[in-house]
Amino acid sequence: MDALSRAGPSRRRAAVASPLPWGRFAAWIDCVCVVTFDLELGQAMELVYPHDFRLTEKEKTSICYLSFPDSYSGGLGDTQFTFRLRQAGGSRSSLFQDDGRYNREAPLTLQREAAHYFGYVYFRQVKDSSMRRGYFQKSLVLVSRLPYVNLFQYLLQLIAPEYFDKLEPCLEAVCNEIDQWPPPVPGQTLNLPVMGVVIQVRIPSRVDKPGSSPVKQCNQENLLPAPLVLPSVYELDLFRCFQPVLIHIQMLWELMLLGEPMVVMAPSPSMSSEMVLALTRPNIVVGVTNPFFIKTLQHWPHILRVGELRMAGDLPKQVKVKKLAKLKTLDTKPGIYTSYKTFLHKDKTLIKRLLKGIQRKRPSEVQSALLRRHLLELTQSFIIPLEHYMASLMPLQRAITPWKNPPQIRPFCQEDFMKSLEHAGPQLTCVLKGDWLGLYRRFFKSPNFDGWFRQRHREMSQKLEALHLEAICEADIGAWMKDKSEVEIVDLVLKLREKLVRARCQHLPVKEETLQRVSLYIDTIISSLPEDLQTVLHHP
Repeated sequence: MDALSRAGPSRRRAAVASPLPWGRFAAWIDCVCVVTFDLELGQAMELVYPHDFRLTEKEKTSICYLSFPDSYSGGLGDTQFTFRLRQAGGSRSSLFQDDGRYNREAPLTLQREAAHYFGYVYFRQVKDSSMRRGYFQKSLVLVSRLPYVNLFQYLLQLIAPEYFDKLEPCLEAVCNEIDQWPPPVPGQTLNLPVMGVVIQVRIPSRVDKPGSSPVKQCNQENLLPAPLVLPSVYELDLFRCFQPVLIHIQMLWELMLLGEPMVVMAPSPSMSSEMVLALTRPNIVVGVTNPFFIKTLQHWPHILRVGELRMAGDLPKQVKVKKLAKLKTLDTKPGIYTSYKTFLHKDKTLIKRLLKGIQRKRPSEVQSALLRRHLLELTQSFIIPLEHYMASLMPLQRAITPWKNPPQIRPFCQEDFMKSLEHAGPQLTCVLKGDWLGLYRRFFKSPNFDGWFRQRHREMSQKLEALHLEAICEADIGAWMKDKSEVEIVDLVLKLREKLVRARCQHLPVKEETLQRVSLYIDTIISSLPEDLQTVLHHP
């Protein structure tokens, strides 16, 4: 690769100025890799672009292995799939100068990864008599910190066939086009020109209403009409992914809610990676295609084995739940191998609607919308009681006074929460019956509860800090200072400064006007002190 990097053409800078070379490109993609098959070395990195982007040797090796399907799932033609890779040697800064605004405004599930890369792969395997092995085998990989699976896989459909025909000059031209794109800003609709096509996308925002259509949310800004509108940068066709497991969607939802580790085995990398992406939340879900992994991962508590989609009449054949003891080393039949017993009953109405939709040949996007809304409503029914109880732990605003530290958030008591479910539980918004209390108790023991609680507690603490700053702004500082010693006044200045720095560094939900008023208060207090103290406080 290094020899090719040195021999490659020098970079042509984009016409639009950017703070750093490839800064605009890095807002979307860290680098593009080309992986080929070498008879002596196996998978080998042929090219990294831009040439001066540095991957560690461990990262190169991992990308090489992950971007080639194993021989078991190999077939002629083109295949697209996705993988996720931990950065080796710790997280490092990107060429994109991000002040943290994107992650503050993007939904949690779409935030820019700090310590992982996503690899979006377009793999081609065709017979070629000119090759010593008899086959042309090559992968084009987009490496990015953004989980925009739809956008990047569509981009590969445009780029890869052209690249395999015209090689590096084509890749260089495409990268220069991407280096002129505006950065992804949550809530904005963007036009992204590439290879004669303009892709129009809307970047989701954390203030979007859950379950609403991103296309309908686009503001009618003065944008040029775009030939191609991508409905979502990240949403998969859930119905297509879950067709063989529709009757078990309830079990899969519970396993993901509880952060249970799972292995997904599928006959192709595209099926495997799409199923993993459709399932995840922040827990361990591993997707594989090689059946030999069954022996290696047989100790895992939940294994989902799917095959090629088969029909039973005009309906997709559904896999069965099986005991882990029936898991065979090689010839394993499709099924969910687990000893897990669901807490909630199946939603038979949803299953009937989906199966009837198949019979009536309802479009897949409509089926996916039904499935997505069901899962969203189920999740909301579960989480809303937790949110309400958490909000009740917040001190009252009238208890926040300017000259005392803000009161503490009350501790989360699981038993108190369970009692609150009698009159404010999920039964108010969800028709599903079952052991909701048992599901909550299991959730409290899961890593997902810990992550949710920490996030909510941090947000509430920041809200308390913001309310305290507002209370200080409304107070009469002159009246407070009348009977205070110089030591107390200097202590107040130092504390206010610390609060101001923390508010700016942590981007607390405080109006800029409030921060400016606090800063003015500090100057007013300092000006009332003797000159020697003023000098010290002005030049700490």
